[in-house]
Amino acid sequence: MLRITQLKLKIPHTEDAVRRKACRMLRVRPQDVRHFQIIRRSVDARSKPVLYYTYTVELNVAGEKKILRSTRHKNITQTELPVYRFPEPGSNTLRHPPVIIGSGPAGLFCAHILAEHGYRPLVLERGEEASLRKKTVQTFWDTGILQPDSNVQFGEGGAGTFSDGKLNTGVKDPAGRSRLVLRMFQQAGAPDEIMYDAKPHLGTDQLVSIVETLRRQIISMGGEVRFRSKVTEILTESGCAAGVRLEDGTTIPAEVIILAIGHSARDTYKMLYQKGLSMRMKPIAVGVRAEHPQALINLQQYGSEHPEHVGAADYKLTAQLPSGRAVYTFCMCPGGYVVNASSEAGMLAVNGMSYHKRDGRNANSAVVVTVSPEDYLQMRSAMPGDSFSDLPEALSGLAFVRKLEQNAYRAGAGAVPVQRFSAFCSAAGITDIRFGQNPDGISCGPGADHPDSGAFSGWLPAIKGKWTFANVCDIFPAHIASDIAEGMLLFDRRLPGYAHPDTLLSGVESRTSSPVRIDRDEGFESNIRGIYPCGEGAGYAGGITSAAIDGIKIAEAVASNFKKFV
Repeated sequence: MLRITQLKLKIPHTEDAVRRKACRMLRVRPQDVRHFQIIRRSVDARSKPVLYYTYTVELNVAGEKKILRSTRHKNITQTELPVYRFPEPGSNTLRHPPVIIGSGPAGLFCAHILAEHGYRPLVLERGEEASLRKKTVQTFWDTGILQPDSNVQFGEGGAGTFSDGKLNTGVKDPAGRSRLVLRMFQQAGAPDEIMYDAKPHLGTDQLVSIVETLRRQIISMGGEVRFRSKVTEILTESGCAAGVRLEDGTTIPAEVIILAIGHSARDTYKMLYQKGLSMRMKPIAVGVRAEHPQALINLQQYGSEHPEHVGAADYKLTAQLPSGRAVYTFCMCPGGYVVNASSEAGMLAVNGMSYHKRDGRNANSAVVVTVSPEDYLQMRSAMPGDSFSDLPEALSGLAFVRKLEQNAYRAGAGAVPVQRFSAFCSAAGITDIRFGQNPDGISCGPGADHPDSGAFSGWLPAIKGKWTFANVCDIFPAHIASDIAEGMLLFDRRLPGYAHPDTLLSGVESRTSSPVRIDRDEGFESNIRGIYPCGEGAGYAGGITSAAIDGIKIAEAVASNFKKFV
């Protein structure tokens, strides 16, 4: 197989044009190509507003060694994509099906792989099926009535179901698991371009049906999925897993329990700690959602407010602050919405979401600052008698983010609090600064004369759920608020207009990852034998694809130990 990298064509063009250019580079006829595949595609905007796609492609043709010897192109090499191989079954006998707690990406993909290879897993999900969950979430956004076990965080598909559905990952995976994840998504109904786009995404509107298809596939292969089945206790015997107990009192025996609980199952963390699972604090990042008109982002990235053929532009920004902390953008949602992503009464968290077309008027991204266990302990010592003080030290990160979410809820009286960047800086004590300017007078949505705009004459937020203008700055300790503001001012140097006075900030973005890591050994087991911590909630992933990959790794570990379940 020959691979060509950095194959560049002006947009627009057809796939056939890509194939023809590849053949010209190899000096072969198109009819002599036995196999052609686009491996990767990314936008090249260095000559904006003229845009290009840059490709990596693979071709199978006769005489490949001769072509390599004769070519002058350094970007033509011989290669093969990794082929995924599932391990041979182990020798231990399973008396009961493996139990998987949680149906997010880690749980679903772990279950899918185990079911495919004859292990008949049982998935227990505290929330609802995706289609019902979608209605429940919409009701919450419309009314503010929260269902604690079925919301943006809990239910089929996990937190990723109500997100942009990004599938790119920085995980290095020579075993081929990453492409396997993409292929499984494709076979569940995802569009073909996820197999080669540099930044593939699905969108919430597609994810609902895709995760339901994955569930049906699991069941068709011998697995089982139960909804509204909250695990309230892990059962053990002689230091080994023995089963689980559900909220309704049902007991399910199991010698293999896979913890794919997600990063928001705070009650489950506490239960697991009390059962003796080894866990520790883990650094995370917290901050706000920053909204800008998508037209502004398009203009800066592509040279046009409404570029054709390439869709809404994205960005990724990072900076190192004088304080020593890092500030960066996370989970950027082109043409998307900020969503009320709360999962506990009296607390409020936000996230970002896009539909597949990414055609909303605003772009949004988390702007977050790194925080460490030292930050958790500092806040812990400053709140004696607080309602969170009963948490053990290992779970201090949960107390930290809960406190921020409580502050956010109070700031907006239950609605998502929103603040202009200029007001945020003023509240943070940052004065005498030059805000980023609005290039070419980019506007977004109705102005002050619009009945929905109230007293606000600038850009309008795009938020799923009730929102209100409030003091977002005061949600945070002073040093974190200051770092957020300073980071955005640094971002403005790279993306002019980012620190515009009317940039909209909402809070609190507190679910970037889990502040807890559940320890596991080289065989992926916890200190209690038979319990396998998995995915983002266990502290081993940071997104849909990396969580799915970790789920596959756990499936491999279980299979390496046990025979198929009969």
